[in-house]
Amino acid sequence: MLYWVAWANICTMNSPAVQVIEALGGTAAVARIFEIAMPSVSKWKTDGIPQARMMFLRATQRKKLSGIDLDAATSSVRNQEEPSPV
Repeated sequence: MLYWVAWANICTMNSPAVQVIEALGGTAAVARIFEIAMPSVSKWKTDGIPQARMMFLRATQRKKLSGIDLDAATSSVRNQEEPSPV
C-alpha cells in the first residue's frame, strides 16, 4: 500500500517545480527565502509554484534557474486572495 501511495505522488509531481525547488537548495531553503512553512513549499511540488512567488524567483534567481521550464513550473491556479479581473 505504501508503495502505491509513493508511486501516485511521483505521478502527480510537477517536475519543473521540483527542479526549481532543488536548484534553489531544496524545500527548507525555499521556505526560508519566502519565510513560509516547509509544507507549503512541498505542496508546490504537485500544484506548481504560485505565480507571485515565481515572479520573484524569475527576478532574483535567474542564474540558478536557467534551463528550467519556469512556465511549466508555475501554478495554473490563481491565488484566491488576488482580486478577480473586471
